[in-house]
Amino acid sequence: MKKQFGGKLTDRLISRYKKSPQWRNGKFMNAEETTMNINWQSLPKLLYKQFFETRGREPKAPIPITPFDKEAFLRSENKTQLIWYGHSVVLMRLNGKTLLIDPMLGPDAAPIAPFKSKRFSENTLDLIDQFPEIDLMLLTHDHYDHLDLASIEKFKPKVKNYYVALGCARHLESWGIDHQLVKEFDWWDKANFEGIEITFTPTRHFSGRGLKDRAKSLWGGWAFINGEERIYFSGDGGYGKHFKEIGEKLGPFNFGLMECGQYNENWHQIHMYPEEAIQAAIDAGVSKVMAVHWAGFSLAQHSWKEPIEKFVKAAQQKQINFSTPLPGQMINWQEEIQPMWWSKMT
Repeated sequence: MKKQFGGKLTDRLISRYKKSPQWRNGKFMNAEETTMNINWQSLPKLLYKQFFETRGREPKAPIPITPFDKEAFLRSENKTQLIWYGHSVVLMRLNGKTLLIDPMLGPDAAPIAPFKSKRFSENTLDLIDQFPEIDLMLLTHDHYDHLDLASIEKFKPKVKNYYVALGCARHLESWGIDHQLVKEFDWWDKANFEGIEITFTPTRHFSGRGLKDRAKSLWGGWAFINGEERIYFSGDGGYGKHFKEIGEKLGPFNFGLMECGQYNENWHQIHMYPEEAIQAAIDAGVSKVMAVHWAGFSLAQHSWKEPIEKFVKAAQQKQINFSTPLPGQMINWQEEIQPMWWSKMT
């Protein structure tokens, strides 16, 4: 259990974090005032709803995952390919390199809680055995539904490099990852990886894996500029002014993978409603959108289909192109992929 919490905070680490413009009053802060309307009085009711009132919040049958075609994936040397595995896991092929974002392929998003938050798909850890070497793994923040100990340990022999939010390196190092392979990013930090310009972008969220490390590591999203291609991964977070800033500095984007799901009025400022995800994409100058952060776990009280249904409706109303691939389906962002597969499930 203790290992799940990751790396310990030390005075040396905190002195390094203090150098960040985002560190104020002993922790990392959002650019806009951000709160959650949860108190000790309301917490028991929320927890009861979360773990016991699950009707409609989980699919009745496991969500199938399209089998991975390693040969086809690696063959796409000059063609950008993406594969989404539910929630926020995205495998990409850019510039002939394999990248993986938020590699949470474990079966439980609440490994320290008394009740499990079970994944909607089965045997997802087995996918790791099928994947090729990962040239670069990217982490947006350290929450359990994005940074998973079981996945990291199984990926360890396959991963060559790690780009992570500032403060996340301590977790990887505590789990045996060589610190020389890990590069930490503050907001707007950028690096050139094999011809791909990668920038860590702001979000409106928080972090922490235990009671004592809340907001002691940073959170964000990723922007990828690959020649004429620009791809944006929003990361977790509420709607805010940062989307326009990202668009002005790094856009316009050909494709945007936008957080959509696990929202609630009690934590509205740290998770967007689907309609806001579409507006955020517009603000950032995204031409085509795809929803992530859904179809993996039930971490809020809405039905499991609601995020994507509202996302698609809002995209249609705003006349924005969208893509809705099946989990595990390999796509190119230029393709028209709209199978509406969830409508066939209960």
